[in-house]
Amino acid sequence: MSVQANLNEINARINEACENANRSSEEITIIGVTKYVSVERAREAVTAGVRELGENRMKGLLEKQESLSSEEITWHFIGSLQTKKVKHIIDQVDYIHSLDRMSLAKEINKRASQPIHCFIQVNVAEEDSKHGLALSEVIDFVKNLENYPNIRIVGLMTMAPFTQDETILRQTFRQLRQLRDQIQALTLSYAPCTELSMGMSNDYVIAIEEGATYIRLGSKLVGESI
Repeated sequence: MSVQANLNEINARINEACENANRSSEEITIIGVTKYVSVERAREAVTAGVRELGENRMKGLLEKQESLSSEEITWHFIGSLQTKKVKHIIDQVDYIHSLDRMSLAKEINKRASQPIHCFIQVNVAEEDSKHGLALSEVIDFVKNLENYPNIRIVGLMTMAPFTQDETILRQTFRQLRQLRDQIQALTLSYAPCTELSMGMSNDYVIAIEEGATYIRLGSKLVGESI
């Protein structure tokens, strides 16, 4: 299917999810995850109206940025970020979704020429296969970022377990939302923490119903290896 057809279907489901949760669809930002697809397919997504693109590899990010340089795109780095690669991507992205350790925070703060919007990655389910801080570690981590002027904590990010069990998915997303609310209540100037980056192609509807503001869509939107 074309990206436009996929996007139309996704928007319909977003509207339904927002109606169920008494939310406005204006609160939801779609990030087109283009890491597995060609530049041409990414361009198709932009033409369809997707203006936020996510990459998880430095090479893919720089390649697509060069090819789509004439477009107004907000770029998200959504993968695990090695400290040694920060200098290569830091001035190329608008958002980083994978801040999960102090060594990475120090490198971002050192290399950035202006404040970078960051999501703290949280491993809510504490799965060995996933990166991220445990729920219990996040508030102290945020407090320790006070003297890092080039880091602005805009929200939290998580990847839910890959399961069809709706109870587990809702619990995961709900826990992240509750933690977001706790951090927001601290009213820290450098950590407004208003956003929730959660929900992917298999679970974005549930994520929206539980409070997601950014959803990261790959296969459902642009397909795979196209």
